[in-house]
Amino acid sequence: MGATDKAKNMAEDMGGKAKEAVGDLTDNERLEAEGQRDQAEADLKQRGEQLKDAGEDVKDAFRG
Repeated sequence: MGATDKAKNMAEDMGGKAKEAVGDLTDNERLEAEGQRDQAEADLKQRGEQLKDAGEDVKDAFRG
């Protein structure tokens, strides 16, 4: 995973956590749900990047 992608995913995750916290504090269920969705999206992107990296490792092993 590239450093830029990792930083973007981390920023999206942290922003989601902040939204969720603000939504919880203000009893704004929509904002809280938005924050949870942002965190889930960041997690999916990170897992996709990890799978891509694993695929590259397998390719490299066969090129050997």
